[in-house]
Amino acid sequence: MKKNDGGWSPYLAGGLSGLVGVFSVWFAGQFFGASTSFVRTAGMIEQLFGSERVAQMEYFINVVPRIDWQWMFVVGIFLGAMFSALTSGSFKLQAVPDMWAERFGTRSTGKRAVVAFTGGVVAMFGARMADG
Repeated sequence: MKKNDGGWSPYLAGGLSGLVGVFSVWFAGQFFGASTSFVRTAGMIEQLFGSERVAQMEYFINVVPRIDWQWMFVVGIFLGAMFSALTSGSFKLQAVPDMWAERFGTRSTGKRAVVAFTGGVVAMFGARMADG
């Protein structure tokens, strides 16, 4: 087991994440998720460049590209993660994570980018198929 390098306890972080999920349903009556926010953001970006096709797409009739609580939740995830990393002293910029470098070497930045992008596409596809 790897030594904790000053980061948060995974038990505390997991417990707090679970409480956020419970409070989300309790107070807002909504489950939280992220994949719809990425699609909405893509629609907003397309509208920003003057495309009127977004308003005509069947999908965006039901999922209007707008900033709502779920979109702000995703922004909050980013800001919260940044705050946590900065306050724990674990923040560092690196193109290739240590675990990847140990296995594949540090000269595989391009390979890492392709694998990360492909994994993101597969995860997003699965989340959208599950209507999440």
